[in-house]
Amino acid sequence: MAKSQDADSAAESFDLDRLRRLFSMMDKFGVTEVNLQNDVESWRIRRGPRQVMVPAAEPVSQPAVAAAPPAATASGAPAPANAEKPAGITINAPTVGTFYNRPTPDDEPFVTVGATVKPDTVVCLIEAMKVFNQITAEKSGRIVEVLVENGDAVEFGQPLFRIEPA
Repeated sequence: MAKSQDADSAAESFDLDRLRRLFSMMDKFGVTEVNLQNDVESWRIRRGPRQVMVPAAEPVSQPAVAAAPPAATASGAPAPANAEKPAGITINAPTVGTFYNRPTPDDEPFVTVGATVKPDTVVCLIEAMKVFNQITAEKSGRIVEVLVENGDAVEFGQPLFRIEPA
């Protein structure tokens, strides 16, 4: 009977060897977040700092720059000097990979412009090394812009969505 109790308590505790192997694989392949779940346990592991968007402060002093031409827009025309930053905050890619806006090609997108999201709302998938990571909004608000296309390669920290905070 003692063996049965030991087996039960072992099944309830974390397997540290499995956890170490998982950390090693995450490091090896550059994965920053993993969610695992079965009937008995659920693991969510995130490496690195969480991205927090802070409004940029105006610089105290501007360094002297040689006369540089004004930045051009996509149409080739100079950008207005007082161009406004888009309103809202962004949901950024927590890892490098391929962006997917829907679970399968036949399904509807996770979110579209106008959708209301909560912190636990799944907004997309990012596939890295054949692992599909569900990306949650981590903020409450309304989607005002989708900044990437389905199937695009994304970089760590790249803005994916712009939202109006709720």
